[in-house]
Amino acid sequence: MPYINIKGYPKDEATKKKVVEEINNIFIREWGCPPGAISIAVEEVDPKEWEEKVVEGQIKPNKDNLFIFNGEKLK
Repeated sequence: MPYINIKGYPKDEATKKKVVEEINNIFIREWGCPPGAISIAVEEVDPKEWEEKVVEGQIKPNKDNLFIFNGEKLK
């Protein structure tokens, strides 16, 4: 716990590693997780497939769980 799955447009490896490290540090610091409990995955999605795979397939069905949607704070 926790398992974090990041979906986004393709990025270079250095950027992905930097973002994952920052998220990891936030969960250690703010969530109180021991480092060995955190799993983070990065899934690249082609921009042409974003709407179908991510927005329609995952965001809209889980909208009640969103804290931010398209930059707008919901909670």
